Amino acid sequence: MPERGGLDVSPVPASGATPRTRPPKGGRRYRMMIAYDGTDLSGWQAQPEKRTVQGALEAALKQLTGETVRVHSCGRTDTGVHARAQVAHFDLARPWEVWKLQKGLNAVLPEAVRVSELRFARPDFHARYDAQGKEYRYTIWNAPVACPLHRLQTVHVRKPLDLVAMRRAAAMLEGTHDFAAFSANPHRETGGTVRTLWRLAVRKRGNLVTISALGDGFLYKMVRSLAGHLMRVGTGAVPAEETPLLLSSRRRTARVETAPACGLCLWKIHYRSIPGLPKPAGVC
Repeated sequence: MPERGGLDVSPVPASGATPRTRPPKGGRRYRMMIAYDGTDLSGWQAQPEKRTVQGALEAALKQLTGETVRVHSCGRTDTGVHARAQVAHFDLARPWEVWKLQKGLNAVLPEAVRVSELRFARPDFHARYDAQGKEYRYTIWNAPVACPLHRLQTVHVRKPLDLVAMRRAAAMLEGTHDFAAFSANPHRETGGTVRTLWRLAVRKRGNLVTISALGDGFLYKMVRSLAGHLMRVGTGAVPAEETPLLLSSRRRTARVETAPACGLCLWKIHYRSIPGLPKPAGVC
């Protein structure tokens, strides 16, 4: 399956069944939170001859435990996308103390990847299928001169952004819609293109403009497409009032641009119902 604007969030099969397995007899399941700078990584999924997050974690576990371990994540990130709190799980046939395993992993992982939290999980916990919601943040450095300290994790936009127009467009995108116009490949979305976007907020602090997207799931490059559209609205290239027309067209066109990967960060995975928001049904 392809990546999703950050994450692979294909819906649970219609039957409600999920490919859940349990740890081997005598073994334990672990849940970890991972942070990484995706600048020099080829995304999450392990690939031959490429540096990936999954590949690095599985190699580290093999080195430490001697076991060949499959690490299952809440989703797969694109090349160049960052994460503050990606969640994954794995099983070990011979259990380790969590503090010792976390310390060992961080000692052998590449500097761009760190296990920020590790704990035992219940035997049927699944990082992907138990997720209730996902949150991304897209960050822009909005000033005439780029900031070297932010060059790897933000996108530089020289022209002043019209935040009022961006917020107006963002409000039109919130809710349950067919987001085909904001998928880079809507025809390959096997679970359909309807998603619920609970919150799409635009905030500014100094020269940093942050677009925060919280939803029940995201299509292929959907968050980067939302960010690209809002940036075009902010620079005056597209009027905010065109947003509903783009949504209703259900067709991906050049009017919606995909923002660069470097500005995107997977911010948080929600495993409990989010206060004040409806619980998602059938989409993870």
